[in-house]
Amino acid sequence: MLRFDTLITNGMIVDGTGNPWYRGDVGIRGSRIALAGSPGQRVSARETIDAKGKVVCPGFIDFHTHSDFVLLRDPLCASKLKQGITLQVTGQCGISPAPITADKVELLDSYVGFIKAGASPSWKWRSFAEWLDTLAALQLGTHVATMVGHGTVRLTVMGFDNRLATPAEVDHMRELVRESIAAGAFGLTSGLIYPPGMYASQAELVAICAALSETRALYATHMRSESSGLLQSVRDTIEIAERNGIPAQILHHKVAGRKNWGLVRESLAMIDAARGRGIDITADQYPYTAGSTTLRAILPPWVNEGGVAKTIERLADPALRAKIAEEVATSEAYENGFLRAGGAEGVRVVYTPVTPECEGKNLAEIAHMTGKPPLEAAFDAIIRNRGSDNACFTNMCEEDVRLVMQHPAVMIGSDSIPAAAGAKCHPRSNGTFARILGRYVREEKLLRLEEAVRKMTGFTAARLGLHAKGLIRPGLDADLVVFDPATIRDRSDFDEPFRDPDGIEYVFVNGVKAVERGRETGVTAGRVLRRGSR
Repeated sequence: MLRFDTLITNGMIVDGTGNPWYRGDVGIRGSRIALAGSPGQRVSARETIDAKGKVVCPGFIDFHTHSDFVLLRDPLCASKLKQGITLQVTGQCGISPAPITADKVELLDSYVGFIKAGASPSWKWRSFAEWLDTLAALQLGTHVATMVGHGTVRLTVMGFDNRLATPAEVDHMRELVRESIAAGAFGLTSGLIYPPGMYASQAELVAICAALSETRALYATHMRSESSGLLQSVRDTIEIAERNGIPAQILHHKVAGRKNWGLVRESLAMIDAARGRGIDITADQYPYTAGSTTLRAILPPWVNEGGVAKTIERLADPALRAKIAEEVATSEAYENGFLRAGGAEGVRVVYTPVTPECEGKNLAEIAHMTGKPPLEAAFDAIIRNRGSDNACFTNMCEEDVRLVMQHPAVMIGSDSIPAAAGAKCHPRSNGTFARILGRYVREEKLLRLEEAVRKMTGFTAARLGLHAKGLIRPGLDADLVVFDPATIRDRSDFDEPFRDPDGIEYVFVNGVKAVERGRETGVTAGRVLRRGSR
């Protein structure tokens, strides 16, 4: 007789490979999957769950999150678990909490205000290894894998200097990346629209990514341009991967700005051509036409030189303020978030803790409320909140979102920036995975169920080198989701972004039930993953 701790029976098993589903049972013993299919003999289990009419699949892997600091405040991350997410990947867009030196902590702390989500980090860690140890001491609800951020590394070595790195500084940055990979980072990320990453040359990035060559660790990038310069940015990413012989990932692949819509056809063709030449390049995506980041993303690069305090100082100077407003209103010489969103109505403030009256309103509405021009209102919000703000930018079209989603080299990542208690955020934080399965699989039939699950599980696990996750096979880790394909849907929107999705019934992390009938159990079975682990 086969004995299990938990037996999930009669389910539609979608195993994460993209292969057609099959009906069968999934048995859990300890933290591992012990059965997938038909047992062929008598079985017993401490608990049996009838999954008739339900999908049983691997736990969802959110490749792109900014949960770095919220984990310190809310290690359970129940909102992630209730979406079926069993693994979060942090350290994205060039921003990681480490490595950092004592003299640069204040600079980094002020810079990351827009992703701290109400957390008050102790900053007791310095090295990347110490940061991972800090995470490992938490009672985690999900597994966590983390990348090291080029922006953090550059800030540690050069602060917010807007200049080329010297050879010695490049060597220093490369060594910090090498040490972080050895400590367990899954790769290096860059955020090339944000300071200080935006000040890096292509040559600097190529040179620093040489630190990834020894282990073929992943380079993932928020590219320098996702608008009119999209195609050149894709070329740059391909060049970095090709010259270093490393895999590369384009983060949240999209094109922003109405006049640029449609360029993703060419960028996806470039990815195909590169892969045809043996260059390992992939991408991820969230299923929305609005992005989200700090309001400082509307500012010209020179305004952000020196860090948040210097930015605020410039915005408070009447002469400079007028110059900045003119540049934001007219300039396309930089990745201008204001113009890409079509102006004031396309920029919706979601998090301004000092000025909560602005939350949920676009810049045009805030201008009407305050009696000031939209950009003046935006600058005031940045100053009063000292850069700890967040906004949503509606700048994409649905046709492009659908096109990118269907590409086989694109996986799913929410790019979620968590919010402090009581604040708003982008609905992708709570809705990404259910939105794919409800809207784009069941309703629109844009993706096959099995292909959508692959993009959330097996594909992502393989990209991270996690060979014991992302698939339903005996011997692999029992990170599992049971959901109802007839009812799963996202319920979060811009007015109510924290509503949990419908249809997620059970979630298992390391074989332990973390969600039961749609409610979190409070069990914390997650762990910190290090590169090279299962």
